[in-house]
Order: sequence, then structure tokens, then C-alpha cells
Amino acid sequence: MSFSAEVKDELSRQCSTARHCQIAEIAAIISMCGRVLISETGKYTLKIHTENLSVARKYFTLLKKAYNIDTEISVRRSTSMTMYSIIIKRDEDSVKVLKASKLIDEFGEICENMSVADNLIIQKECCKRAFIRGAFLVTGSISAPEKFYHFEIVCSTESKAVQLKNIILCFQIDAKIVARKKHFVVYVKESEGIVDILNVMEAHVSLMEFENIRILKDMRNSVNRKVNCETANLNKTVSAAVKQIEDIEYIKNTVGLSVLSENLEELAILRLENTDSSLKELGERLSVPVGKSGVNHRLRKISQIADDLRKK
Repeated sequence: MSFSAEVKDELSRQCSTARHCQIAEIAAIISMCGRVLISETGKYTLKIHTENLSVARKYFTLLKKAYNIDTEISVRRSTSMTMYSIIIKRDEDSVKVLKASKLIDEFGEICENMSVADNLIIQKECCKRAFIRGAFLVTGSISAPEKFYHFEIVCSTESKAVQLKNIILCFQIDAKIVARKKHFVVYVKESEGIVDILNVMEAHVSLMEFENIRILKDMRNSVNRKVNCETANLNKTVSAAVKQIEDIEYIKNTVGLSVLSENLEELAILRLENTDSSLKELGERLSVPVGKSGVNHRLRKISQIADDLRKK
């Protein structure tokens, strides 16, 4: 099971005891994947279609708890997917749910292409949490934190995306919108933001798993950075030592080390005899010990002498 599926499975098993929160979550589910059929006689039938069993189970449970109404469930299987449909056939029940969810007005007109027309049902913070939870269950996804950090909810219209983004922003989470083909995607990319939105949706088990993976990932990245830094420094030190020895050997084979001043000759001989020693160690072995910067200064002089000889 993917991490996204684990989060949805956890959320599908939660059910708020407050009826106003149940209604807010129902409204989100209907807004994201619901359809209203109106017969010739003006009777309403309310349907939701989903490939996700978790969504179907949650929607059925919410309807039963919030309204205690009967629903019809159908399952259609094909070679590529399974589609679950939950249908409210009775006109009175359909109207009751739609009105409570603010998805139709007092004249029976569908509001804004099935989007929540106003914020009456999501004024409370707990209802905002429920609405985000319902929206994520239907069209949301979250990447496996081992790979990269990405949370998104796909909306069919820009107005729905803007509304959802504004609800998420109420929790100080930096959500953004991007157009993708014919849809609008509300997304969060920073790991801290994803932790916060998991907390908002009350997916606490998944949040702990996400945090554990994030901590291990950060530790691994930190170790890798340190190893890479140390490796780079070691390579730099080795390359410098090789260059120093090449310069000294060149002077020795062309004009002899005796042309060097006494302190440079001593250091040159010491470097040839101790090819793996650090500058600090070389400085400590001199007859008159000097620091790392002093050794480096003398080696630069030797290098300059070798370069001058090469030019000649």
C-alpha cells in the first residue's frame, strides 16, 4: 500500500462526532465527485462515483450518521479498475443533503457547478479541517516521503481550487495553485507544510510515520554532505601534495635543491621524505617549527621557483 493510500485509509476510519463537521466533510466529497440528476418531474437523485473504497466507505458512514438515510451502493468492475457508486434515490433525502451542505439554494438551483457556494458550513475551525479531509479523500494524493515531498488536491474548477486554498491558508500553510490540463491543483511542497496539513486533517499515525522518515532522510543527507565535504577536502589536500612533490622533484632534477635557501631546502627534503604528512605535521618536524600558514607560504615559494625554471 502506498503512503497516500495509507493516509486515506486512516482518514476513512475517522468520523467526527459533531454533526456540523460531518456535514462539512460530506459537502467536500459531493463537491469533488458528486453528481445531481433531476428527473422530468423535478425529482433529485444524488450520486457520487469513486474508484477509492475508502471514500465510498467514509461517505456511506457519514450519510448514515448525519442524516440516517438509506443509500444504494453499486460496484462496477472492469479489467483496469473498480468503480463504487453511492446513490441517494429519494428526492426528499437528496434535497435534505444538498441544502444542508449548501450545494443548492432555496430555489433548488445547483450552486456554482456543485461547489460550496459560501462558507456557512465551514466557519468553525473543526469544520474547515473536515472539509480539507473530505477533499483529500476524494482527489488528493501525497508522495512517499522517502522520495520527495509533495501534497496535492485536484479540483475541477478554478473557483473550487481558490476556495480550498483559502481554507488551507487559514491554518498558515503555504498552499499554491497550478493549472494541469483541464484541472486546477492545490499543492503543498515543503515538508513542514505537509506535516502541518496532515495534522490539520488529523492523520496522526501517518504524520508520525512521515516525521520518522523525514528525520532519517535528513540525517542521511547530513551524513552524505559531511562525507562529500571531507572527501573533497581530502582530494584537494592530496592534489596539492602531489603538485608540491612534482615541483620539488623538478628542482632537484634540474638545478638541485641546494639552490634553495636553507629553510626552503629543509622543507623540500622533508616533504619528499613524508609524502602523506599534512602541512601542520611538516611544520612541527622542521628544526625551527612553524605553523601551517608558514609551511604553506614556503611551499608556494618553492612552486614559484619551479615554475620559473620551467619557463626557462
